[in-house]
Amino acid sequence: MNIELRQLRYFVAVAEELHFGKAADRLHMTQPPLSQAIQTLEDMLGTLLFIRSRRAVALTPAGEALLPEARRMLAQAAELPGLVTRAAGGESGRLALAFVSSADYSVLPPFLRNYRAAFPQVQIVLQEATSDVQVDDLLRERVDAGLIIPPLPEKAEGVLDYLKVLDEPLILAAPAGLDGLGKPGAVWLKDLPRIPLIIFPRPIAPALHDAILAVFRAAGITPQIGQEAIQMQTIVSLVSAGMGLALVPQSVSNLMRPGVEYRALHDPTPLVETGLAWRRDNPSPVLQGFLDLLRKNI
Repeated sequence: MNIELRQLRYFVAVAEELHFGKAADRLHMTQPPLSQAIQTLEDMLGTLLFIRSRRAVALTPAGEALLPEARRMLAQAAELPGLVTRAAGGESGRLALAFVSSADYSVLPPFLRNYRAAFPQVQIVLQEATSDVQVDDLLRERVDAGLIIPPLPEKAEGVLDYLKVLDEPLILAAPAGLDGLGKPGAVWLKDLPRIPLIIFPRPIAPALHDAILAVFRAAGITPQIGQEAIQMQTIVSLVSAGMGLALVPQSVSNLMRPGVEYRALHDPTPLVETGLAWRRDNPSPVLQGFLDLLRKNI
């Protein structure tokens, strides 16, 4: 059975007018082919849709059941061109976006606000993950893009593109009241007591791990690594519990925890970079729309 949209339009017109002549005028056709089309539809369905008499036309129970479904199918068909156009222009669809935990306190919220305002019909699927996990997911086409801490590994060269979106200094996260903090303001690492360092495992974020240790080496300090954690929230929670101190990207100071003080450092610190990575061969219009908007806002 191949019911055509044309037949449904004819049926709805007659059902709403309850008059074949008026329905034919509405459809800009003559009555005989309209009557024939309805008869053909009834034959296909194996039941009468209308009760016909010389004085009136009325819907049968089958016709009453078909009418709302026919209207729904015609409405859906009318929406198809717009749906296809929006999808082709990146205005609808799905964007799978991964992000490192530090991005949640810096670039991610404003990016999402801007993107949601510009593309309200796109479904955004968010996934928090470390940079190494994101790279694997990108290579396996599990996500469309990821906010990572560079550099990209060699296996990703030639496959992923990358755009820097943020540079920020490292700052100190220390247990509140720690000796050496003194009055509010920047501090020197050498003035702090030798308590354990809480840090990312090197395999997870080698660039950030090495940058943090380089700051201590430049200060003439060999830190004792007390705990390793892969999420910024966990690192800050461990600091709050008095388990040690940490150096974190400046934006992490937006993560407030009781018992944690954030301080700038007098010690020279490298800038921690965050950027967006995506597959070079990803043809998604949704991704392209995200990238275009991102470039305008950085």
